Amino acid sequence: MFLHGSFSQILGNLLFLWVFGKTVENVLGARLYLGFYLAAGILTGIAQIIAEPNLTVPLIGANGAIAAIVGAYVMKFPHAKIDSILPLIFVYIPIELPVFFYVFWWFAQQLFYGIGSLNILPSGVNSFSIAYWMQIVGLFIGVAFMRLKK
Repeated sequence: MFLHGSFSQILGNLLFLWVFGKTVENVLGARLYLGFYLAAGILTGIAQIIAEPNLTVPLIGANGAIAAIVGAYVMKFPHAKIDSILPLIFVYIPIELPVFFYVFWWFAQQLFYGIGSLNILPSGVNSFSIAYWMQIVGLFIGVAFMRLKK
């Protein structure tokens, strides 16, 4: 969970941690937050190993744990607004967007990346990775954790 496959992956994870992580940490406390983060990352890794038992590449990245943090945030603060910047060519407009916009956008990206990772080789054998789908599992882990914490 502390290694990443690309610079853009770590930047994206850091951005989501910056926007959502500190607030979830304030709600849970530092120790419970750390335990939640580690448990969510481990659980999404286990889920991917179960779903892809013939996996031959290492599992790296914290996307499942970050997704769990986003799920916990949405569960705790469903009406929150996120300060954002809307880039329009050379003009940047500051706006507030509902948290559900971010989650919907993120979910749509994972869905399309997941669909894009499905490959059928010329031999007719399916060759695909379900890493993007496991981030959705992470989101549900975060939602379930916050429901249990109530």
